[in-house]
Order: sequence, then C-alpha cells, then structure tokens
Amino acid sequence: MDLSRRGYRAQRWAARGALAAAALAVVTPLVYGGLRGLLLLFCGVAGLGLSAAAVWWTLTLRGPLRWGAALIAVCVPAAVLALFAVTLFWALLVSLALWGLAVWCGRFALRGTGSERARVRERRLPPPRRPVLIMNPRSGGGKVGRFRLREKAERLGARVVLLDPSERHDVTALAREAVADGADLLGAAGGDGTQALVAAVAAEHDIPFLVISAGTRNHFALDLGLDRGDPAACLDALTDGVELRVDLGFAGEQPFVNNASFGAYAAIVQSPAYRDDKIGTSLEMLPDLLTGQQGPRLVARAGDTTLTAPQAVLVSNNPYHTGDPFGLGRRERLDSAVLGVLGVRLEGAVDAAALLLNPDPGGLTLLTAPEVVIEADRPEIEAGVDGEAMMLPAPVHCRIAPGALRVRVPRRRPGVRRPPQRLDWRRLRKLAATVGRTAAPSRLRHTDGPLPPPHEPADRHEPTGSSASAPPR
Repeated sequence: MDLSRRGYRAQRWAARGALAAAALAVVTPLVYGGLRGLLLLFCGVAGLGLSAAAVWWTLTLRGPLRWGAALIAVCVPAAVLALFAVTLFWALLVSLALWGLAVWCGRFALRGTGSERARVRERRLPPPRRPVLIMNPRSGGGKVGRFRLREKAERLGARVVLLDPSERHDVTALAREAVADGADLLGAAGGDGTQALVAAVAAEHDIPFLVISAGTRNHFALDLGLDRGDPAACLDALTDGVELRVDLGFAGEQPFVNNASFGAYAAIVQSPAYRDDKIGTSLEMLPDLLTGQQGPRLVARAGDTTLTAPQAVLVSNNPYHTGDPFGLGRRERLDSAVLGVLGVRLEGAVDAAALLLNPDPGGLTLLTAPEVVIEADRPEIEAGVDGEAMMLPAPVHCRIAPGALRVRVPRRRPGVRRPPQRLDWRRLRKLAATVGRTAAPSRLRHTDGPLPPPHEPADRHEPTGSSASAPPR
C-alpha cells in the first residue's frame, strides 16, 4: 500500500476516533451522574441563558438594577461550574480530556481535505530605491523610539518623515508629497488608521506599501503574518522582501485596512470623554443606544439582504473568522474581494440569551458582499474607521477594491503559520463512513469535492497560513 493510501486510512480512522471521543465526552458525565447528569445539563443550559440575559440587563439598565444584573452575570456561571465539579468529580475531567482528543483527531483527519485556506502567492521583486516611511512616535506607547525604527530605516536607505506630536498632520498629503518627490515605496509606522491613509495613497499610485507594526494593536499586520512584538523586523522587507496583492476597503471616500463600524460603538467613541474614561463612558451611553433612545436609526443593505434598525454594523475588509472561538478577530484571507458584514439587532434579554444558545440566532447577521450601503435618518453618521472616530455623510457606500494594494513584507515572517484546522463534523462523518475505500483520491468525496493528498508538499517560496494575496497583476 503506497503512502497516499496509508495517509487516507489514517485520516479515516482519525475521523472515527474524533466522533467516538466526542460521543463519549457527552455520554460519560450523563452515565456517571444518571438522572443528576441530565439535571446538570439542563442547569448548565439554563445558566448560560440567564447569564446572557443578565449581561443585556447590565448594559441597558442603570442604578442598583444594573449592579444586581452584573452580579448575576458573574455568579451564575461560577455556580454552575462549581456544581458540575462537585457533582461529577472525575467524570468531568474525563469528559474534558475526551473533548481534547476529539478536537485533535478531528483536525488531523481533516488535514488536506480542502478546508484549509489558500496558500499565499508571493512575488519576488528588487528592493526599492527611494523608500519613504512615515512614522508616528506616539503610536504604541512610543515604539518608534523604543525599537529605534528611524535609525534602522535610515541605515537601510529609507527617508523617514517623523510626525511632530505637538502638531496636527495631514498624513495623506505627506504621502502624496513623497510620491511627487519620486518615492517608489511608501511605509507607515503607526496605528491602523495611519496605515490605511498611507496605504490608500500607495494603491492610488500603484507602488508598494510597507507595514511597520508600531501601533497598539495593528490587526492588519497580524493578518499579514508580521511580528507585532518586534516592529523593527518589518523593516527587513526593504532588503529581503516579497510582495503580496491584497484588497482595500472604503467607507465612502475613507479607506480602511481592517473595518468600519456603525452604531453603538461608533457613537461611543465620538464622545470627548471616551479617551479618558472608556468604561464609564460606555456604561453611561449604552442604555440609550441599545434601546434606540439615542443614536441614528440605521438600515444596512448588502446584496439581497436588508438589516433594519441594527444596534451595530461592522463592515470589514474581507470577512473575519467566526467558526472557531480561537480564531475570532482574525481574517483567513485578505484577497477574497468581498466585504465581511456583521450586524447585531437585539430587542431584549430573550434575544441576548438566544445569541448564546442558538447556533443560528436571529439577532446576528453574518454575510459577505462586494458593496454595503449604510443609511440613516440623519444627514451624517458616526463611524469608527480602523479605530478612528469620524462623521461620514449618509448614506455611506462601503466597497472593496480587489487587489488594489501591493504590500511588501519580509520574506521570512514569524507570524506566517498554518492555522488550526476548523472542525467540520459533517465532513468528519462522511470521511468516517468511507468503509474500504482507500484507493484513489478521486473516489473519496466530500461536500467540497475530492480529497487531495494529505501531505501536499509545500513550495518553499510560498509559506502556508498567511492571509493575503492574489496573483500579481
């Protein structure tokens, strides 16, 4: 039997092991606890629902009722966990171990079944001759100075434009001046808002853009596979870099590399008090915003879908990963040519509980579209664009520019790694049911087509697991 057939046999038995371990993880506490096990299961579900409702009350009420709801939201989950631990003893530990085994076997079984994201396509180009980098010394608590980014960039032949913290700068104008002076690469060391402004100018003139992760969060750098803990490593792209083609989002005329948010969060960040007291400002404004007493009445249109009066709408440059709790906040790709849309509309505590307990809650809308239109009952809408608070004229037309941005990144990026395989229990069942079919890959079918070989050789010039790019144009 050749290696391919052995690999398929191992994957098939791993799928069976994953299903068996998952079943045992559920059955073990029920068998050990008997009727008590069933009652515990009911208490756990009820406790989750009550906790979600209590969170809603905490956000929408004021005064003593709010603090009572907050106490419920904290104490109920703790009480349920304690009850499970006291009642089930070792059965709980065995159940958790079996769940861990099921996850491990399931991810092993699904390796190479077409559910992993596409490999990045990179293009090797000569180093830029006249790179210009715009750096904000205040970003990330002073990372520009702490990592000596200016000095390293200048040693590598780049011209650095250092923003004066005491002055207000038009970053877009500075970037355009650099292009007019002959820059063949633009870069930015700062937050995602600064990155988006410089990136838009680079895309406008079709020159490469260099991301330097000197901001506080830099989600764009994270999804590109860059090391956010060492922004100086990003400068290696000046001498040993590759180019990726990624998409760029626009909210009206405002570019964004991550997302544009509308609704409750966008209204809160507009408050002058938010910067000094984020939690207090949010708790003060949320009751009126979530119940519709303040803020604009929004309508979001994406393709054939219309979201009426959502409390929040998030439009992202490529959709965020939602299938795995450990992957939340990450984008699997940056070149899919579609916007991600997340809309939330909750009318009360029951909807909040359904959001947690229902696998397909009515209050949550997830979809993708090339264009999204945000309408409102007022001429301007509060928006948070890559974390920057601004007012945009209504309606706001959000769109995506496919492959508009040429991003230059280091060839060796420590953040580029293969993500954990997303579990698909339906695919696992189909794989486990393929009794005696170990011959040709074409004979093993699943919902997405034929299963490719489980150990496809990787191209050493195309690292797997990175999130971005389409073929160069």
